[in-house]
Amino acid sequence: MVSEHDAAFAPRSGPEPYRLLDDDGTLRGPAALSDADALAAFRLMLLTRRFDAKGASLQRQGRFGTFSQVSGQEASVVGSAFAIDPTRDWVVPQYRELPALLRQGYPLANFARYFRGDPAGGTIPPGVNMLPIQISIAAHLPHAVGLAWGLRRRGTDAVALCYFGDGASSEGDFHEACNLAGLVKAPVIFFLQNNGWAISTPRAQQSAGFTLAERAPAYGFAGELVDGNDLFAVHDVTTRAVARARRGEGPTLIESITRRMGPHNTADDPTRYVDPAEDERWRARDPLDRTRRYLDARGLLDDARMAELERETTATIERALADADTAAPLDADRLFAHVYADPPQRMLRQRAAKREDA
Repeated sequence: MVSEHDAAFAPRSGPEPYRLLDDDGTLRGPAALSDADALAAFRLMLLTRRFDAKGASLQRQGRFGTFSQVSGQEASVVGSAFAIDPTRDWVVPQYRELPALLRQGYPLANFARYFRGDPAGGTIPPGVNMLPIQISIAAHLPHAVGLAWGLRRRGTDAVALCYFGDGASSEGDFHEACNLAGLVKAPVIFFLQNNGWAISTPRAQQSAGFTLAERAPAYGFAGELVDGNDLFAVHDVTTRAVARARRGEGPTLIESITRRMGPHNTADDPTRYVDPAEDERWRARDPLDRTRRYLDARGLLDDARMAELERETTATIERALADADTAAPLDADRLFAHVYADPPQRMLRQRAAKREDA
């Protein structure tokens, strides 16, 4: 029997997300991605999936800090990232967008260093148009609006692609960012990855609305709902949003319906709150499998080519990790660097104590 409380928070039906690629790999209409780009996108998705597994393993060994995987959301991130120009447009990430950062030119070795606690990991090389990884939920959204507004005021047609989750859309920063962006018509794309969970809080307990994208018109701009496991639909929707932003028509809020195929991060235990049957239903819509079926039907990816891609991605990951291992050993002094211009006495005492312990 369903309690009154459970009924109140049950998922509500609403409009169907925009879709182009069926689960069997059949594409409805012409492909906006060329064969070469579709294959490159798949390779990036595969690289991310394999790095996820490696990163989780390294965290369990004590060699990485708390790590958030992209698994299940690869088409959402890659499809959107392929809709912008890395040489002029910017990415403003949360913490689950590795493939978008790699496409912008951020080194995988730096990403590995970041999760090792090495300050060098946060270094963004010149010419890589991205803001730092953001752990504080939704705190980067106002920054994305400011960045996009600044790009327009400089006279460029560049856009800012800002990623965040459904949980972030419940924060005040989200609403304040949308309000200002709509008012000044900032060329920012709010890319909301709705993976069903804000850690352990289900989407149905966050908003009574049918969708989160439907909030956009209240702020004076367009909202789009898309199947986030469909590489081509995500790319198409984001491409249209980019075109609107370049024309001076302002922001777009894209709600990408996808699924987190694992824990919120390596400190989480989803078996305590996720229905295994629902997980299995989503695994049948795995974005890598779906994209591979399309590529296979196009004659672009057979078993031999897939094995070659697996070897290439493994080698890329191993090179990045070996590069990260060449960093200088971390020492306690780094904990105290870049905190205060003039350290207070209590911090000086703490630093001295750490030096003695070492």
